[in-house]
Amino acid sequence: MASSKSVVLAALGANAAIAVVKFAGYLLTGSPAMLSETYHSISDTGNQVFLLIGIRYGGKSATRAHPFGYGKAQFFYSFLVSVLLFGIAGWESLKHGYHAIRAALFHPEPVEVTQTTLPVVGTQIPSVWVNYAVLVGAILFESYAFKKAYDSMSTQIDEHGWSGLREAFHKTSDVTVLTALTEDTIALGGAGIALVGVFLTRATGNPIYDAVSAAIIGLMLMGFAVALAWENKRLLLGESLAADAERRLRTLVTDSEGVDRIVDFRTVYFGPEKVLVTADIAFEPGIETAAMDDRISAIEQRLIDSEPDISKVYIEPER
Repeated sequence: MASSKSVVLAALGANAAIAVVKFAGYLLTGSPAMLSETYHSISDTGNQVFLLIGIRYGGKSATRAHPFGYGKAQFFYSFLVSVLLFGIAGWESLKHGYHAIRAALFHPEPVEVTQTTLPVVGTQIPSVWVNYAVLVGAILFESYAFKKAYDSMSTQIDEHGWSGLREAFHKTSDVTVLTALTEDTIALGGAGIALVGVFLTRATGNPIYDAVSAAIIGLMLMGFAVALAWENKRLLLGESLAADAERRLRTLVTDSEGVDRIVDFRTVYFGPEKVLVTADIAFEPGIETAAMDDRISAIEQRLIDSEPDISKVYIEPER
């Protein structure tokens, strides 16, 4: 939880500062790609606020109405991030890029080389250099936030023995880190695309490159919005552990002393990195009640020790 919060706070600080600077760059240059990147950074800043609310709400203690706690709140707020903020920012970016493309194709105007006076020193420079500086700075800030999220996800990959980021994307229950890592990846890609678009427009005098880069950023945002929403859906609906992990747990139970067979076995995530395991087990005949209780306790502890995400285990004996 602490790791997730530090990842989100790092991204929040970076995105809030970058959003202000990108908007200033847009006002100075009128670049469609810079406006798309402004939408993007505003979206990311809002995302972090939602994720922090999810972390805080998800950390509430269990109550009678919510006996397993509020861990799924993080799934809900991450879903909101993907659908509302990513979707809105992506749509606005795509719409702005579309109008800019139409203007560049059907009502082309020469690209004006404007000058900007730098604060304090009073020196004039081409306004496009403001965009270059903002976007390069954004890449540096986002690289820092990306590294924080990547290191946190890498720890989970090593802990669970996953093959890499692709498997982690489909299997992790820590949607806060997953969302932050996705945001930072898109932010780096978007800043790079915007930088190329601004440069090509300045070099060729054709505004189409800037406009197309704005549309690409919008499409990228919307695409990742769908992917993130899908991954959050599986956890909101109550996903079980991965099949291979569940098979290992079943084997551990059946190999335990006194166990005849498993009658029923279920797992479900009730929060980030929090798994509930329930099992109905038929024990061998002739086992005394006290001995059966000891064996159930031993099995429960073995299950908890074998899988880092397991938080609660309930085992019922079947005759």
